[in-house]
Amino acid sequence: MNRYPFWIYAILVFSALVGLTYTAPNFFGEAPAVQVSSGKATLKVDSSFGPRVEQILVQAGLKPDLVQFDGNSVKARFTDLDTQTKAKEALVRALNPDPADPNYIVALNLLSQTPKWLSYLRLMGVEPKPMYLGLDLRGGVHFLMQVDMKEALAKKAEAMTGDVRTLLRDKNLRHAGVTREGNNVEVRFRDSQTATSAQSLLSDQVPDLQWSAASEGGDVMLRGVMTPEAASRLQETALKQNITTLHNRVNELGVAEPVIQQQGLDRVVVELPGVQDTAKAKDIIGRTATLEVRMVDESTEAAAAAGGAGPVPFGTERYVERGSRPLIVKRQVVLTGENLTDAQAGFDSQTQEPVVNLTLDAKGARIFRDVTRENVGKRMAILLFEKGKGEVVTAPVIRSEIGGGRVQISGTMTTAEANDTALLLRSGSLAAPMEVIEERTVGPSLGADNIDKGFNSVLYGFAAIAAFMCLYYGLFGVFSTLALSFNLLLLVAVLSMLQATLTLPGMAAIALVLGMAIDANVLINERVREELRGGASPQAAIQAGYERAFGTILDSNVTTLIAGIALLAFGSGPVRGFAVVHVLGILTSMFSAVVFSRGLVNLWYGRQKKLKSVSIGQIWKPEPDASAKA
Repeated sequence: MNRYPFWIYAILVFSALVGLTYTAPNFFGEAPAVQVSSGKATLKVDSSFGPRVEQILVQAGLKPDLVQFDGNSVKARFTDLDTQTKAKEALVRALNPDPADPNYIVALNLLSQTPKWLSYLRLMGVEPKPMYLGLDLRGGVHFLMQVDMKEALAKKAEAMTGDVRTLLRDKNLRHAGVTREGNNVEVRFRDSQTATSAQSLLSDQVPDLQWSAASEGGDVMLRGVMTPEAASRLQETALKQNITTLHNRVNELGVAEPVIQQQGLDRVVVELPGVQDTAKAKDIIGRTATLEVRMVDESTEAAAAAGGAGPVPFGTERYVERGSRPLIVKRQVVLTGENLTDAQAGFDSQTQEPVVNLTLDAKGARIFRDVTRENVGKRMAILLFEKGKGEVVTAPVIRSEIGGGRVQISGTMTTAEANDTALLLRSGSLAAPMEVIEERTVGPSLGADNIDKGFNSVLYGFAAIAAFMCLYYGLFGVFSTLALSFNLLLLVAVLSMLQATLTLPGMAAIALVLGMAIDANVLINERVREELRGGASPQAAIQAGYERAFGTILDSNVTTLIAGIALLAFGSGPVRGFAVVHVLGILTSMFSAVVFSRGLVNLWYGRQKKLKSVSIGQIWKPEPDASAKA
């Protein structure tokens, strides 16, 4: 009657092994580490860089526990904070001979101490790793950044000024000058007829500006004022683009689970867990770049200047492209990163050589078509500016007029270089400058203190529940406690497999889940008691107790799950962290409270054919009615 088939026990044993395997990494903790990542957009850190870092440390008399390549950075782990500090100083001296222009970012970090052998136990096809810890548990840096919306509006006005010049030139409408005054665009005309035609054209083609005409000094002046709707839309777009760019940059630097989110109308919150060096964290954030497309000056004077035989021609600048070759580039900017919507690495359909495919917006496609038509056979440089310094990412030759907004960059690139170039172009542009207006560091000691408090709250809550259940329900209480332990094991394992971020609200959710999970076992135990009071045999009472309590358990968990999903869908920050643990805890509690505890009961009592009693605490039978007895 109360026996599980062998395959159910096999599933339970396998679930326990999975729980143990994926929960174990969380108990090994973290050790001080140093992270080395690229400090320039065109400088790549790959797996071959690890031995160089290790060699520098050995020469400095420092022995790291582990040196590993992780994504786009190399991390070295040490036993104590003093060695970590010395290692950072040694790496900075060796890798950045010019402190004013560092090639690499060397930052203090934390690295898991999980044994290497544990990484080979991929029971679910996923490498066992510890959960990510949030800023409040792991320590790290917190920045509040202000977006310079005035500069964003000024850049937009400057771009629209260029659009107005292009439109008037294309339609052969002569003007006496196009200038930008603040965020307004002013156009002067010699006669009113041309001004009227231009006003009609500009009102239709540049709807973000509201145009009005006025006479000034014998000329007719059209003044375009940015509409409030356009300004609001621009500010929203600039903020979203900056957040996306920060995400791309920080993710590529290997910071585990960064938090980058909007706060208010013009502010962005950035949290980097595990990074203890505030100055280097600023460098990481400051690695946002601005993309520009310019034409290469291929004149004789430019060639001489590139070779160091003369000054650069007027209106040009000297930059360095890949391979440290100097290149003379014109100052005039053809396109900026605002016009680039996507950049992906690929292969040429005919030659099968690695290429980078660019996608431009409508405005960028029109400008690019005109520029390429007029400069066939000439070189076009794509520059990336970081911290005021520009580097040439690539300088391809224009083969023909390129229209449609789709551009292919080809040349002597490897597949890795094509991927790197696509990443830089895709994530390089900030729509508006940003500055740090608040910074806060959460030290590892404070994070450890929060972990201790959170762990103790869960431990004491678990102990109190276990003591009550065992005292009140006897052996069934022991089974319920084991099921609760199994639930906690599965919950931590699932969070680790998903690489979820655990925060203080998440630990509060774990404590709450324990109380909610044991509720299902209380319902089952009371139902079994009720059946025994009704005169049912122990085996029949166990079967009826589990079957009849299941409906109530399912209903209560589904309603709680709906509330958790609502928090997950509409919440953010700490609320969302709470909701993730809450929802996963409900799902694991259903499995542990019903299936796992029933398996323990069946294993203990199911093999006893003539079962006379069960240990489920005191069973109070109602007193017989006196009138009925009479």
